[in-house]
Amino acid sequence: MTQTAVETQLQVLEHEPYLQVTWRDNETSARGFVVIDQLVTGIATGGLRMRPGCTMGEVAELAREMTLKMGAFGIHVGGAKGGIDFDSADPRAEGVRERFLQGVRPLLERFWVTAGDLGTQQEQLDRAFSRVGIGETSFHAAVVRAEDQSEVRSRIHQAFTTRMDGLLLSELIGGYGVAESALAALEHQEIPAESARAVVQGFGAMGGSTALYLARAGVKIVGITDAQGLITNTTRGLDVELLLSARTSRGLIDRSVLREDDGEAPGDEWLGMDADVLVPAAVGHTITTDNCDRIRGRFIAEAANVPTTPEAEQRLLERGVTVIPDFIANTGAAAGAWWVILGEVVSPAGACTRLSEQIRPLVRDLLSRARETGTSVRTAGLRFARENSQRMIDEMGGAVAFRDLFPETPQGAQIPDVGGEAATLSYAPDLTEARATDIAEAVLHAPNASFPGAGDVVESPLENGRQPAAAYPSYWPGPADEADSAQP
Repeated sequence: MTQTAVETQLQVLEHEPYLQVTWRDNETSARGFVVIDQLVTGIATGGLRMRPGCTMGEVAELAREMTLKMGAFGIHVGGAKGGIDFDSADPRAEGVRERFLQGVRPLLERFWVTAGDLGTQQEQLDRAFSRVGIGETSFHAAVVRAEDQSEVRSRIHQAFTTRMDGLLLSELIGGYGVAESALAALEHQEIPAESARAVVQGFGAMGGSTALYLARAGVKIVGITDAQGLITNTTRGLDVELLLSARTSRGLIDRSVLREDDGEAPGDEWLGMDADVLVPAAVGHTITTDNCDRIRGRFIAEAANVPTTPEAEQRLLERGVTVIPDFIANTGAAAGAWWVILGEVVSPAGACTRLSEQIRPLVRDLLSRARETGTSVRTAGLRFARENSQRMIDEMGGAVAFRDLFPETPQGAQIPDVGGEAATLSYAPDLTEARATDIAEAVLHAPNASFPGAGDVVESPLENGRQPAAAYPSYWPGPADEADSAQP
């Protein structure tokens, strides 16, 4: 089989960002950036990070990733990102963040739905929104489009304060999706989870929950790294739940809890460990041409954003190492939040069930397409996400929305009891902390009920049902008048 080059995001998407904004603080040296890569139904989504050295280029790359994530999962929202070049540990950081929000307030009012990210906790962000008078939640731009805003706010509060396995939705759903993508890849290669081995680089929210749910599925976690180095147990695997109990808020593990046969090694040795799955869950550009030849695993499930350079991925492809790209594997956090906002799920348990239903067949389809065409999973996924994004723009609008963000629930829609189905999974989450009414919830698949397989989207021509933007009065349609209702 002839392998072709791994395509980059820009090569496949073929567009420049819709909007780029630079902000300068008047009290410190901080600078901030917002990039709206693409609008769908007049809105875009992406977190706000704060770190020293953050650049416009970094934010633009991450905004493009958000476009891909939304496209891949059929969520009718565009991609965006915010970044502040400032140390989040500085005592002035809170004030910097609030002044930044005030400076870009017009975007946050209607166009940009943001969330916590590197250096910005969701709770900090929500408090900052409230203090500057934008609203009670960083999801404000979406909430204000709902007919019943109080109901949406209540739903968001319930979903994001309910704990499952001791974790909040924002702490568990991202890693759950990475674990699901890795399990789908193993299943596609007919590798039983019980015989598989995995190494996780980074033990923060993403890495910790990935390790937890892989272990719950029966995968042996033989290595975990944090900022202090690598912890290993190649014989019986690490006790992930024990390590989670000894994890600090910064993702550092208290070594005093290690068992007698647990070992330690330099942090960079995780790359060369004998494992089926490697999970980079720390920072970007971790796997490069300088170290990729050390990798012995079959799969890399990207939990971090952009952890593998294109050149390294090309070399891995040539060696038969499959990379499940970040915009597929780690989209759980963004997708879960939007399913809650749109009322398609209302609890962590429902979000996990919904995520599993979508990500497993998606990964299997992309693996099959990559094998059939001799390309990488990233290339297949990029084309799929692009086609799906364009389909949604054609059907629902881009900068000018043709349809409202919140579609009406179809009359007669039933609320399935997902609790029983989830309980049949061998690695089902512990739901004892979730209320029974949260578990037996509505997993409504509108507007995503017709979520297509990857092959269907890539091969089929785009539907050409677009109405001209001039026929619509604004980016947000609001109540339909007689002229609007007369549109075909």
